[in-house]
Amino acid sequence: MLARETTPSAIVRYLDQYVIGQSEAKKILAVAVYSHYRKIATFQNDKGTIAKSNVLLVGPSGTGKTLLCDTLSRMLKVPFVTADATSLAQTKYVNEEIEAVLQRLLEKADGNIENAQHGIIFIDEIDKLKATNAQSRAISGESVQHALLKIMEGAPVKLKNDQYIDTSNILFICGGAFVGLENIMSKTHGFGFIATSADDNQNILDRLNKRVKPTDLFEFGLIPEFTGRLPVVANLHPLTKAMLVSIMSVPRNSIYRQYIEIFRGEGVELNIGPRVFEQIAEIAIEYKTGARSLRGIFEELITPILYVVPDNPEISKVEIASLFEDARFFRKK
Repeated sequence: MLARETTPSAIVRYLDQYVIGQSEAKKILAVAVYSHYRKIATFQNDKGTIAKSNVLLVGPSGTGKTLLCDTLSRMLKVPFVTADATSLAQTKYVNEEIEAVLQRLLEKADGNIENAQHGIIFIDEIDKLKATNAQSRAISGESVQHALLKIMEGAPVKLKNDQYIDTSNILFICGGAFVGLENIMSKTHGFGFIATSADDNQNILDRLNKRVKPTDLFEFGLIPEFTGRLPVVANLHPLTKAMLVSIMSVPRNSIYRQYIEIFRGEGVELNIGPRVFEQIAEIAIEYKTGARSLRGIFEELITPILYVVPDNPEISKVEIASLFEDARFFRKK
């Protein structure tokens, strides 16, 4: 459970060590998680009083939605699983698939029901459940939304071996790219009709106007009951070139730091120049996959080098100045 010193600002500081950028989304997520576990602790003996603040993360692919949730669960030391909304929509046995997700959560909790019931479930690509016409609403999107409603609100679900897991205190975080939502938001009226005085804070009104409203989600294709289960909405913004560069080298578990340690274990110093990270970031931007492609490009750069190094103990240092130039090998004197 949440330790007393785990404040929203402490959660953000922890996330900052592993996730680059998205400061506003981090704050929203941190407060939602903090209040969720505080409510559980405060009202644990008073069933039915907790209104869950499940979260919706809206942002392009590769902006860090899954990473944020995974990092959060590691900090809180709670079981965490991910599910794919598109997979749920492609099966006729939606309820069985949902039970399988809860079963995986229980396994992550080493079979401890109590711990599993305080876990986090991240459902990705929730925007793919949108209803685009009467047929799709009947077949997949809307039916999956209805199937998810009950467990997101909180209900006992029967698993195999006749075990039951109560989802009342499980935090559900949904994510999706929601392509086209900005166009919908630009057409909807803001809160300009509210009379303001010179003393009113225009920043607050601006923030309200930028917020994704339930009506925007309805128009996009989510049913009102489903959006009602996701009262907290956080926007994640596309990653800039500078942010992509930072992702590869700054976080505590960044891929560059990992390989520095691997090469150090071989007695070799690894030095990759700034231009290399910029080149990789530029390619990732071309791919339009956010941070998802960074690791693959980086691994491709390192593979031929790491193939050679372990067999050559005389190598003491490797320098890479450009993605399009051969690495330089320095031998022990």
